Amino acid sequence: MEESTMVLRTEDLVKKYGKRTVVSHVSIDVKQGEIVGLLGPNGAGKTTSFYMTVG
Repeated sequence: MEESTMVLRTEDLVKKYGKRTVVSHVSIDVKQGEIVGLLGPNGAGKTTSFYMTVG
């Protein structure tokens, strides 16, 4: 079996607005060829995590 190449890795992302933590210790590993979606309710930090990852 061929070994997959890691193309994206985040470790322990944390984002705070003042004293409010909106993203808490999010880690994501994506290998070549994988498709990943972030699922969760409104206000869960999906978009914030995405923007922190892509800059």
